[in-house]
Amino acid sequence: MALTFPRRPPGAAPRVSLETVDAAESASRRRGIFLMCCALICFACLDATGKWLVRHVPVWEIVWSRYVGATILMLIFTNPWRITGSLKTQRPLLQCTRALLLFGSTALNFLALRTLQLADTMAIAFALPLVVSLLAGPVLGEWVGPRRLIAICIGFIGVLIVVRPGVGVIQPGMLFSIAGLFCYAFYNMFTRLISATDPATTTNFFSAISGWVILTPFLPFFWVWPDHWGVWLGLAATGFFGGFGHYLLILAHGRAPAAVLAPYVYTQIMWMTALGFIVFGDVPGLYTAIGAAIVVSSGLYLFYRERVIAKKG
Repeated sequence: MALTFPRRPPGAAPRVSLETVDAAESASRRRGIFLMCCALICFACLDATGKWLVRHVPVWEIVWSRYVGATILMLIFTNPWRITGSLKTQRPLLQCTRALLLFGSTALNFLALRTLQLADTMAIAFALPLVVSLLAGPVLGEWVGPRRLIAICIGFIGVLIVVRPGVGVIQPGMLFSIAGLFCYAFYNMFTRLISATDPATTTNFFSAISGWVILTPFLPFFWVWPDHWGVWLGLAATGFFGGFGHYLLILAHGRAPAAVLAPYVYTQIMWMTALGFIVFGDVPGLYTAIGAAIVVSSGLYLFYRERVIAKKG
């Protein structure tokens, strides 16, 4: 006997099969991954542009230009003025502290780039998941287990291989890069805290204007007029790459879970290494390559453990 199914009433919504839902979810994740990779290319170009600019203008001028461009792009893409109350924060002190941490991280990164290769700063920056996991216990109450703690320790060994303390004099750039790493780690944790009370529009607004508000009063004391159109273009590019990169990052997280996107952060080392060689002729040293490999492996293991624990929960 043939099976019969009731006909769908006129005007009823069409049935959506599980295969269609899975296909749509998969397509959304692929778009998220693509946007994430594009954002990482923007960030690599931002660092490369900043490293080139420090030879021509003061670091603070570069930081100011980067924040001015980010503010302009934030107003263009999000236009918070049309959304009543979107710029009101329930935790102003935490928002300001978070914005100051991002400003410190940006400034310290550009200071580090005066003497370090792009690959060196990236190898140190890749320790971010390790630092966040370690500090999440005392700050957020999210303590790591013994396996992840071992991975964190191994990752820090990789950082030590890159920095190599005790072998000659530690470059100031290394200290700037490590300080910037910790600023960015606390910035990430404060972002998680503030997300429970304030909308993303408010948080992005505070992030974008922080450097502009801090540095503009001091602009006459550090501003040096560029003597070439290429420097003007580079200053404008820092604002574009920084602001547009963060915009793409937001779009990426809107289309794919953070756990899916996180491992792709490590593809940035390819773009940083390539730009360092093409623009500056830099070839990463053996210790940088070994240390970066250890840090990346530790970070990927942390992401894997997070997914395992999330599935068990």
